[in-house]
Amino acid sequence: MKRKWKLSTAVMTAGMVLSLAACGGGSLTDEGSSEGSADSGDKKDVTLNVFQFKAEIAKDLEAMAKEYEEETGVKVTVQTVGGGADYGAALKSQFASGNEPDIFNNGGFTEAQTWKDKLEDLSSEKWVGDLTEVAKEPMTMDGKLYGMPMNLEGYGFIYNKALFEKAGIDELPKTLSELTAAAEKLEKAGITPFSVGYAEFWILGIHLLNIPMAQQDDPDAFIQALNENKAKFEDNEQFQEFLKLFDLTIKYGNKNPLTTDYNTQVTQFAQGETAMLQQGNWAQQMILDVNPDMEMGFVPIPINDDAEKMDRLPVGVPNNWVVNKNSKYKEEAKDFLEWMATSDTGKDYMVNKFKFIPAFKSIEANDLGPLADDILAYSNEGKTISWNWFKYPDGAVNEYGALMQAYVGGQKTGEEMLQDFTKVWQDKVK
Repeated sequence: MKRKWKLSTAVMTAGMVLSLAACGGGSLTDEGSSEGSADSGDKKDVTLNVFQFKAEIAKDLEAMAKEYEEETGVKVTVQTVGGGADYGAALKSQFASGNEPDIFNNGGFTEAQTWKDKLEDLSSEKWVGDLTEVAKEPMTMDGKLYGMPMNLEGYGFIYNKALFEKAGIDELPKTLSELTAAAEKLEKAGITPFSVGYAEFWILGIHLLNIPMAQQDDPDAFIQALNENKAKFEDNEQFQEFLKLFDLTIKYGNKNPLTTDYNTQVTQFAQGETAMLQQGNWAQQMILDVNPDMEMGFVPIPINDDAEKMDRLPVGVPNNWVVNKNSKYKEEAKDFLEWMATSDTGKDYMVNKFKFIPAFKSIEANDLGPLADDILAYSNEGKTISWNWFKYPDGAVNEYGALMQAYVGGQKTGEEMLQDFTKVWQDKVK
């Protein structure tokens, strides 16, 4: 079904920025539609249900939805399940109950394959040609694109520049030995080196565990070997090295790591109680809300002393917007995504409200903050490693997080934890 834009002068002259939002004064029509078309002068009697995971943008996304309704007459309701909650389990419950959303999130790769029978093909949408190539990869199956990337993100150890200076750390650590030395200096200066939120499975089983996976010579080949039962975590050099890094964060981290959640972890860092925080640029605004004067940046998460390989940040697409192919409003849902990606208002929300690093080539990103600046600098220099957890068997990351928590709590040895990683993988791919 072909769609076209009818924009008022107010929208045509609106200032162009970058975000996921909605401004005033236009109508989006669906040619050939028999109900509520803009040509008839009536607003559409349509409500789109969006089920999304990104807690950091929840309020702004709701505000954007209200602007979209004012502009088009299409109501958009937003339900957010994130900030430590299990979005995947909640999404499955939505579908099982028959309360299927019109738009939801999908991480791509294995997750895209799992949900493929629910995903609308978006290959012909006008914004597809504007995507960066890396942003297409997670949701491309059989040559077709099934999702619109939210943005690009990166993570590492966020560090407090003032505390590093106080501890006499003149050069940023790039290797495990250098990171260890930095932690020792911080502790001697009376500063807790790491803020560790190990109450959250995703900090462990998703982001931290991705580091040794991404540092494989060929992550996809290692994953394929695991799928074919031809490789084991406990026999892998990078995962053996990873234990030293994991131990370092526990030894030099805050007290009670297993009861420290994401909000507490970020707040500790923002209040200057800790010097480093394993998180991504998504935490930037929360940090600045607590401490507007915080000067911060990224250092990598190293597992050995190979400086060239270790001085890299994991950068990827955190998630994608997808359309439920069974929705009776799927054309209106595609209209909404198109508006987010191409309208001035949508771009403004994306960049200025959500503070997203855009996945679209034509959208310029300025003044996104120090963490985004570091990610862009690493990306421009080609100093990045991949995101791989979306390629794991369904449900594995939750169990990996629990196993890592057991290690932190002393219920498992490192060798037992790695052996259990292998068992979980083998069980999930059967």
